[in-house]
Amino acid sequence: MTDTRDLFAAVPRSEFDTPGKSRGLIDVVRWRYLLRLLVHTGVTTRYRNSVLGWTWSYVRPAAQFLVFWVVLGLFMNLDRGIPNYAVYLFSGIVVINLFSEGFKNATTSIVGNAPLVRKVFLPRQLFAVSAVIVAFVHFLPQVGLLLIVCLLLGWITHVSVVSVLAILAAMVIVMVFSLGLGLFFGAINVRFRDAENIVELMLLLATWASPVLYSWTQVQDAIVDKLGWPQWIVELYLLNPITQGVELFHFAFWRPATEGMVSTSDYVGTQLAAMPPGLGWNTLWTFLIAVATLLVGQLVFRRLEGRFAQDL
Repeated sequence: MTDTRDLFAAVPRSEFDTPGKSRGLIDVVRWRYLLRLLVHTGVTTRYRNSVLGWTWSYVRPAAQFLVFWVVLGLFMNLDRGIPNYAVYLFSGIVVINLFSEGFKNATTSIVGNAPLVRKVFLPRQLFAVSAVIVAFVHFLPQVGLLLIVCLLLGWITHVSVVSVLAILAAMVIVMVFSLGLGLFFGAINVRFRDAENIVELMLLLATWASPVLYSWTQVQDAIVDKLGWPQWIVELYLLNPITQGVELFHFAFWRPATEGMVSTSDYVGTQLAAMPPGLGWNTLWTFLIAVATLLVGQLVFRRLEGRFAQDL
């Protein structure tokens, strides 16, 4: 009978992995079967035992839109100079919802899966990545609703290939940025639960810190004209990845859907003629900022993940 030790002795040591050693986000690709399982679980259990089920994916953003549209558009007249304000508002809301859900769920993903983290070794980044993917799945019905409304307004006659690329770029930037922040705060949240409260404050400010409810030109007027502050503050504001994601959705959905509604004589006086300057270059810069955020989040996550089981 062959000794089992002889069989193992014939295998090079390079073929063995050190137990508990993580390769970071590379392991997410190697463990993709488990990633699919986590995503499937997150999608199917979200509305379990719910009467409306997936209908909530439409009801919640619709209610959010109605509140903002009535209060800000009708009562406070923030829609001045912005034609087709309803589409402008909703196209920004869906981007904010993608960021908010992905960022928040990624932050709580490690604590929420504490039993698995304590008992079984697996790449902990899987939880954050799956949380962002689940947020993307729930984001798709909102985009579908936005697309249907835009099609009814003649969007298809003014859309271009650049508009489609803008949609893809916005989703990539927002998802990478939310994953980077989620890894960073998710790792800190294991030791200090104050991170959840910090994230809640950040999400509260996210809607108001991006041109969702107002136009970016109003920011420029307030900062440069009224306060007399330098122009670079506005440029810094536009380099916020969430701001860029919102503006890319405005460019891809709101602008084509509104061009047919605005006459040539009124075109110059509307916000259609005042999209942010350098939208293409800002897309590149904000993508690099999102990637840098992901690298920093991954670095902090790998530094702290060795004590996750003990801290939980």
